[in-house]
Amino acid sequence: MGLVHAEIELINGEDISLSRRHVIGEEEIKSMKVNVLVDSGAVMLCINETIQEQLQLPIVERRKAQLADGSIGEFDIVAPVEIRFKNRRGSCQAIVMPTNNEVLLGCIPMEDMDVVIHPTRNELIVHPDHPYFAQMTMM
Repeated sequence: MGLVHAEIELINGEDISLSRRHVIGEEEIKSMKVNVLVDSGAVMLCINETIQEQLQLPIVERRKAQLADGSIGEFDIVAPVEIRFKNRRGSCQAIVMPTNNEVLLGCIPMEDMDVVIHPTRNELIVHPDHPYFAQMTMM
């Protein structure tokens, strides 16, 4: 299986809350569409500093993380980030990687949105067993 990329929308979750309370208008919600590397071996959503700055996502903590090359670094964690893909949405934290690193969509937000990697088409799809709504497994 080769690399899988998908276009998703990232949205500042605090802006959504402010809009629901009529503090800001819907047009003031910061969002952007990004092309992500879908990586089921990664755990979380990983964004870069540029995206964090543009969406003005608040830092909630710093955490150590082991990278694919085995090195350990300390990174900012931002939240809440809303993710949208096709008819799915999810809310999560994101690790902020330095500079303009590629955005990674990990397995936790994928599970939350109930999306899977289609093995022969090498693309991200909504779960074929429940295409109209996300379904969680609670066992």
